[in-house]
Amino acid sequence: MEDMPLPALFEQARKVHLTATESGDGVDQEEVKKGCRALEKCDEMISKLGLFSTNETKEDISTTNLKYIMVPYYLGELTEKVAHDDRIHIVKASQAKLKEFVSFCEAMELVPEEELERSTQDGPKSNSMADRRAQKIARFKRQRAAESKLLEIKERKERRGRSTRASALSTPIEAGDEDVLDDDGEEEREAWFTSISLALCKAFDLLEMLKKEEEMLLAFKERQSKEGDKEFYQEVLDDRAQRAEAWHRDAAARMQYTKPAPPITCATFAQDVLEGRASVSQMHEHKHQPLIFGPASLVGGSITSERERMAAQVFQPSHRLPTMSIEEAGLKEMEIMNKWQERNVKLMEEANSSWYNDSGKLPGPPPEDDEDDDAAQDKARAWDDWKDDNPRGAGNKKLTPCG
Repeated sequence: MEDMPLPALFEQARKVHLTATESGDGVDQEEVKKGCRALEKCDEMISKLGLFSTNETKEDISTTNLKYIMVPYYLGELTEKVAHDDRIHIVKASQAKLKEFVSFCEAMELVPEEELERSTQDGPKSNSMADRRAQKIARFKRQRAAESKLLEIKERKERRGRSTRASALSTPIEAGDEDVLDDDGEEEREAWFTSISLALCKAFDLLEMLKKEEEMLLAFKERQSKEGDKEFYQEVLDDRAQRAEAWHRDAAARMQYTKPAPPITCATFAQDVLEGRASVSQMHEHKHQPLIFGPASLVGGSITSERERMAAQVFQPSHRLPTMSIEEAGLKEMEIMNKWQERNVKLMEEANSSWYNDSGKLPGPPPEDDEDDDAAQDKARAWDDWKDDNPRGAGNKKLTPCG
């Protein structure tokens, strides 16, 4: 690292910063410390070389040296990620580097005017919630715009690179055209200015967070030094116990609204009735309050005024709510089935005691005497005999020819 040139050292430190930023909380501490040492060496080399001067403006800085403006910002972010017992020292060191970065950008007229006006305002008006919210929104918009612009520049550079390679393969490069193909200084300059703008947005947010953390750590340390470790820890435990008890009390108070309904057992109960293990008279009540939507669900007791009645009708569902629960419908169907079974049993009893079981004959007129049956049978036989002796047409003289 001692013998590395400034561009290579900066590129190595930038890669470590990118890896640490993308890793989040699971960052390797050895890599972070290595990146901090590389950035400190870069800062020292920049000071020795005198790359920047207070008399310069952003237009006077060369495109090659623009990236070195980011060294204090990278160092401040990496320092904040270092794990150390003395957290206050780490926070102050990170704040110092971030403030150095912001001060240099302000001298180079790179800080937006909104941030400058915010820093110059004093009094309670500048600390109002509305002002802080507006500042957060404006800063977030600038950050999103910078990210989109960097992505656009990257895509444009990739497209131009592909086009250049394709042209180089198809057309030989003539003498003097090498500089034209590699002339992307304006685009690189725009990209670094956009990166600085994005880093400023993140630096301001990180400074606010570190300031709050420093206040909390100082208050903790001061209170610990006054009351001692044991008393302070006991107070923290008591505070946690009180908050836990309050949470449980609130949960018990909300239980009447959040307690789940008991499981549906009507189907099981109906099966028990069918199989004879229970009777209809043993049915228990299955009554659940219907679901209430909108402000009606916030009314604890009954609606007592016209205002509460009107409020309870707001945001009601568009469909018709059920008039009975599933349990009540099951019990109603069980009652209908029970009546149907009783009617079937009654019909079966009537069918088993009907007239065709008492006598085996069908109802009708009384049977005739046997004498009448014999006389009719004799008459029929005599008529058959006469027809045998007298064929059809016998004795009719008019029908015979020459008669």
